[in-house]
Formats: sequence, structure tokens, C-alpha cells
Amino acid sequence: MTVEEHFARCDELSTLPLRVFTPPTWAESALTDREFLLIDHAHLERKAAQNALSLLHRWPEHLAPETWVRNLSEIARDESSHLRLVLRLLNKADISFERHHRNDYAQGLREHIRFGEADRELLDRLIVSALIEARSCERFHLLAAALPDDELGKLYRGLWSSEKDHYLQFLELSQLVVGAQEVAARWDLFLNFEAQVIQRQPAGPRIHSWVGAE
Repeated sequence: MTVEEHFARCDELSTLPLRVFTPPTWAESALTDREFLLIDHAHLERKAAQNALSLLHRWPEHLAPETWVRNLSEIARDESSHLRLVLRLLNKADISFERHHRNDYAQGLREHIRFGEADRELLDRLIVSALIEARSCERFHLLAAALPDDELGKLYRGLWSSEKDHYLQFLELSQLVVGAQEVAARWDLFLNFEAQVIQRQPAGPRIHSWVGAE
């Protein structure tokens, strides 16, 4: 099955709320340097685990922390497990993992967070987290389709549904912070932001890159 056929037949991806979907040809560009792609992926998993742990300590004052802590600790555990899987492949290939990493996509989304505004900041952080997970879900699915018989493809087949679960969990938590109407309005706004930010990214071997000019 070609990447295009896999993409077209996948009902799961059609349920993602993204305003712009990645052309299947993106995977070919992202896989031009598998080593760099794996390094980028490892850093994203590390940052995702750190983000979940950071949010874990910020439950709203009106909320009993049990549900909040349970969900975010589960996400942090999953992301840490994903990090171990990616690091195992890096070690197997004798690829070094440096400490520093830059993600202009995530930074572009965070520029819209209302920092210093208490629950509004928390809401925005949860929405940004949900968007990153939703986009990663889409990207992992495309990579899995492009690598049907490859060890790396097996990794991505095992991860993409987990990212979808995480994006839904972040959205559910956001409704514990403010009312459903405010969540819906902010989510709609950030979906538009995300569509703009992702398409500004250059092509290349990164999970959150875009496609080059034809």
C-alpha cells in the first residue's frame, strides 16, 4: 500500500480536528535523515513528559486534585516510556543524544499563551499541549505508513494512537479549568493558529516540519 492509499483509507485520522492536514509526501522529506529525525523525536518525548509533570502541579483551586494528577501522571509515564523506546533505537544505531534542542513549531504555539493570567494561562497551556499531541498523532501515522516493514515503522505504529489519547485527555482537563463555552472558543482560535504555525515550518527531518515548495 502506498502512503497516499494508507492516508486516504484511514478513518482514524479524519477524526483529528486539525484545520490543515499534512500532505503524505511529507514523510519522504522527513525520512531523508533518519538519525536526525530520531533525535528530534526523542527531544519531543522528553519535553512532553516534562510538560505533563509541570502541569500536574497546577490543578485549579476549586478542583480536587485526584483526577487531574491521575491523568497527567499517566501522560508523563507514557511519554517517558516513548522516550525510552526512541533512545533504545538511538543507542542501537550508536547515535549520540545531545541535551539541547529547539522546536520552532511548539514555540510558535506558545506565543499565543496568556501568560500570567491564572486559569486563562492554564487553559492555553492545556490547549497547546492537546494540539501538539494531535499533530504528532498525524505525523506518526504518516511515518508508519511510509515504513511498513521497518523497525522504525513499527515504533510509529505503536505510538500514534497514544498521541491521540493524550490530545483528548488534555482537552478533557481543560474543561475542568473554565466553562465549556470558553474552552470551545479558545480551542477554535488555537486551531487556526496551529494551521498557520505548522505551514510556516521549513521542510526537513523533523516531526513538526512542513513540506517544501513543489
